[in-house]
Amino acid sequence: MRRRERDGVWQYQGAGGAESFAAEKDMLRMTPWAKAKFDEEYLDTDPGLRAGGNDPILQCDPIGFPRVMFMPHQSSSSMLLAACWQFFEREHEWRPIWTDGRSLPTDVDPAWYGHAIGHWEARDYTLVVESSGFNDKSWLSPAGYPHTEDMRITNAISASTTTLFSTTLTVVDPMAYTKPIEGRHVTLKLRPHEEIEGSPCVWSEENAFTKRIREPAAAKTTK
Repeated sequence: MRRRERDGVWQYQGAGGAESFAAEKDMLRMTPWAKAKFDEEYLDTDPGLRAGGNDPILQCDPIGFPRVMFMPHQSSSSMLLAACWQFFEREHEWRPIWTDGRSLPTDVDPAWYGHAIGHWEARDYTLVVESSGFNDKSWLSPAGYPHTEDMRITNAISASTTTLFSTTLTVVDPMAYTKPIEGRHVTLKLRPHEEIEGSPCVWSEENAFTKRIREPAAAKTTK
């Protein structure tokens, strides 16, 4: 499958939402700074629940990259001569991957989805993407693993069939993790007869959900 054949709507093949791009044992390679940041997200009485429901996405913050790759929402892609454009159903967020030979920017405002460049290998069958310029406001997974603005991500997108492609993610963030985090394969399947739908984050709905999960947590702390 060559570059133009990746155009279309794609669906993540996995449980979605609760999954992470790496195994928990790999995420535990945290530096003291990252461990302290991570511990702020825990409620002592229930390590599986964040205090007050403080996942940034519950405040309608963008989910960020790479976490968005593991959501059950669909995404679309379009391959042009100078860039690959990814469009995520969740938040209707665009992520351009520039393939015109430019370098990663060195002086740029940090962004939720960072800044990405790519180049084609193996006769246009594999797109290798390098990303940097992320802000530090998003989580790497639903568990609350942090990152810094120095994070860099590399992922190789390759095709297995005309209807499936996979990407492997690697995160390097020396201030937060003592070793690179080698992510597993993410598989996406082509949905030829489907379209991207609207999926806005509505603050009133998210706020109501946060209150519902905060109340049980508060009840536990008073016992």
